[in-house]
Amino acid sequence: MRQSRYWKVGMTAFLTVAAILLFYDTMFGSRAAVTFTRTLLDAVAPILYGAMIAYLLAPVVDFFDRRLFRALTEKAGKKGRFCATEARAGSLLITWILICIFTYLLMSVLVPEVYRSVVRLVGNLEIYYNTINDWVTNLLNKSPTLEKWVGEQLDVYYQDLTKLLTTQVLPQAQQLMNVVSGGIVSAMTFLKNLLVGIIVSIYLLTTKERCIAYCRKLVWGLFSVKNARWIFRGTRKIDDIFSGFVRGKLLDSLIIGIICFICSRIFNFPYAPLVSVIVGVTNIIPFFGPFLGAVPSVFLILLDSPIKALYFLIFIIALQQVDGNIIGPKILGDKTGLSSLWVIIAILVGGSFFGVLGMFFGVPVFACLHSAINFWVETRLRSRGFPVDMAAYRDGQPRPDAKKNDGKPGEF
Repeated sequence: MRQSRYWKVGMTAFLTVAAILLFYDTMFGSRAAVTFTRTLLDAVAPILYGAMIAYLLAPVVDFFDRRLFRALTEKAGKKGRFCATEARAGSLLITWILICIFTYLLMSVLVPEVYRSVVRLVGNLEIYYNTINDWVTNLLNKSPTLEKWVGEQLDVYYQDLTKLLTTQVLPQAQQLMNVVSGGIVSAMTFLKNLLVGIIVSIYLLTTKERCIAYCRKLVWGLFSVKNARWIFRGTRKIDDIFSGFVRGKLLDSLIIGIICFICSRIFNFPYAPLVSVIVGVTNIIPFFGPFLGAVPSVFLILLDSPIKALYFLIFIIALQQVDGNIIGPKILGDKTGLSSLWVIIAILVGGSFFGVLGMFFGVPVFACLHSAINFWVETRLRSRGFPVDMAAYRDGQPRPDAKKNDGKPGEF
């Protein structure tokens, strides 16, 4: 007992000193921990890609296991095997055949259309420049006061503009060229990591039952029975939130992109493939995504036809209403449990720290934190005999009621 107490005190002191040193190095030192973390993430990037692909495809593989190879799966279960090798191989083969077919159809139909739209856009840049120039010229001619004010402002800020061009814009342009030239190397690295990730995902999907069993073995071996049960309960809740949101949002965005493409073709909107890709991709970002995709799309169509830009804006508003009230709830349901305010906060905070990925993953991460905090608060309230309904706290401190609150923990 005494040795155990000394061990706990020693570990606490060691972790405290390590945390202090890590904080000091991160804030004031050489940031060796940050550099090591980045190097480690670059090294394990293929494994992370593979884990993400396997996580997304696991329900599809399980579906084929149950529907097409049910007899083999049940036979393997009776023999105590983790999975039927033949069934899993068949499910993986069918899954990747479907992915290849879908990718081929997408590439053969969408990519040429997007390419033609981009070529048309580049070819019409001079026309669009003249159009915008005419708009500005007509506006200034019709408003002498505005023209005079613009001229005065240009005279006042001429020196500042010149300094800005020479000291910031030109160096930034040179830096941009360096980034573009290095982008080819980055793209090749990404493709290499993606290819290795696909191989890793196949291995993970083949042995996913064994991997899950090993993780459970580690948890039961390293933690007490009570803590192990809490870990499994929390893991199930996190998996439910992430799987429902990530898979559902990707499917929802794909459906929105396809609907936008079909309707844009029907209404003969210009740059239909390009704007459909923009709308579908940006729709992945919750709440702000539709607006982020609509602005550049409307501007592109506006350069070609102002009246069609107005029609497209009306169409996008209607499409987002359909998505928000019909398609989205059917696919996503209430997986996150967050109010609109918390969704906005999650997107803003996540985007500030991690960019676009933060805007996407910020919502499920906040949902997990919200669920954990809500569970902890409700558990403490029940242990004290207080109600958990928010309406009970509208007029002040409620009375403890042990009869209505039996002390059972909330759901996590």
